[in-house]
Amino acid sequence: MRLDKFLKVSRIIKRRTIANEACDAQRVLVNDKPARASYDVKVGDIIQVQMGTKPFKAEIIEVNEYAKKDDAPSMYKIIE
Repeated sequence: MRLDKFLKVSRIIKRRTIANEACDAQRVLVNDKPARASYDVKVGDIIQVQMGTKPFKAEIIEVNEYAKKDDAPSMYKIIE
């Protein structure tokens, strides 16, 4: 699954276009490297999102094409 779609489906970022813009601005790191929106995420990847006042760091636990609001947080584990 593409990185921008994962960020939207997991509800880390509200809209896919905003996730795409964050990737273009190098505000999203995967495994400590700037990642493009087209990056193919895998289970075990570490995502860092540097938007807002507090950076967000999480490990991907599962990748699903669709997730309900209640199931979205189970796709990742917050590290910091």
